[in-house]
Amino acid sequence: MVRRTVIMGAAGRDFHDFNVCFREDPDREVVGFTRAETQNVGELDESPDRVYPSHLAGVNYPEGIPIHRESDLESVVREKDVDEVVLSYSDLSHETVMQQASRALAAGADFRLIGTDMMLNASVPVVAVDAVRTGCGKSGVSRRLADILNDETDVVVVREPMPYGELSSAVNRFETKADLDNAGVTIEEREEYEHHIEAGHVVLSGVDYQAVLDRAEAEADIIMWDGGNNELPFFDPDLHIVLADPLRAGHEIRYHPGETNLRLADYVLINKENSASESEIQTVEENVRDRNPEAGIIHAESVIRVSNPDEIRDQRVLAVEDGPTVTHGEASEGAASIAARQHDAGEIVDPSPFAVGSIGAVFDSYPHLGPVLPAMGYSPEQIGELEATIAAADVDLVVAGTPIDLERIVDVDVPILRVQYEVSELGEPTLESIVEANADLLGL
Repeated sequence: MVRRTVIMGAAGRDFHDFNVCFREDPDREVVGFTRAETQNVGELDESPDRVYPSHLAGVNYPEGIPIHRESDLESVVREKDVDEVVLSYSDLSHETVMQQASRALAAGADFRLIGTDMMLNASVPVVAVDAVRTGCGKSGVSRRLADILNDETDVVVVREPMPYGELSSAVNRFETKADLDNAGVTIEEREEYEHHIEAGHVVLSGVDYQAVLDRAEAEADIIMWDGGNNELPFFDPDLHIVLADPLRAGHEIRYHPGETNLRLADYVLINKENSASESEIQTVEENVRDRNPEAGIIHAESVIRVSNPDEIRDQRVLAVEDGPTVTHGEASEGAASIAARQHDAGEIVDPSPFAVGSIGAVFDSYPHLGPVLPAMGYSPEQIGELEATIAAADVDLVVAGTPIDLERIVDVDVPILRVQYEVSELGEPTLESIVEANADLLGL
């Protein structure tokens, strides 16, 4: 008998799992997706009748597949006579995973996780950068690795999907900032693409990752996989580097699928050691040794750079941070706050009393937030609310710790000072020495 399935997701891994593991399976019928409202507050299309379109879903789904709110899971299971619920999104505590399982089981369905079966095999070497949590500093590491590899051969960066808007393109290719502008991407997508483009790297993403892989193989000698959140790589890696954050010591063994990444890693890079205590670093290292004793360990700092630090001194500052890092990544602050303190800001202003519209809902959803403003921009309307929040805060300066050039996106009267950060290894091994040690594996 055909198993009727619902896939729980957040616009990304869920679609990939469907494409690889369910789309052509005659023994399963996916009768719906659910989407997590809490991870992407203010998502571009929150209409209740959103559909994964037929041109992506394939010939077995001529009407496409409906996408429901996750809060409606129980009613969807009962009304559609669902046999199994598959969890296909990331950065969830192990406790939350089992709470979702309990919901499915109580509604009368089985509960399932997809493992490495969804990894596609590439014909060219793959270097993957992933993490145990959102906000560990993947962007700096993946950018640095792409720079190192580009010195030797042709590299394309493949980014995990963030298809928050119209589900139209199986493959997207970004080489310039104009490409991002023309595609109408969200701030969240810009945060992952723009820093690579500024470094001269081509970025591919999309919805159908077999098609993305085909394009990458045709264009590059090595694929640089840049993962999202703490998700598993979609391509089976030849070299797998996983980041851990000692400022959230212990999280590396308490979140899904971050712990799986930890156990799969060839190397674990413990980042931000310049901001962490010795005991926090030791906790992470002990957990790595316990879960994956064969993994190499890289110790590293996250170095923050500000072009004109004197502009911060004595000013009333609004710290704007990378959205996912300080929301579902559960970090209370980021690079902007650290830079503001390092350079003697007069005051870091709490934006929560000035939050407009969905920005206020973000603070309600994430009470752990410190006096920071997440750079939320899942829709033009939300970008407008971000602008209104900045204006209402009435500060002297915005310090922007998001990886994008925020000044290009928001129209505000207050000056914006950009903070950038890079990874700097401490001792050996380094990212460069790892590439050298694996040169034969990578075809260098």
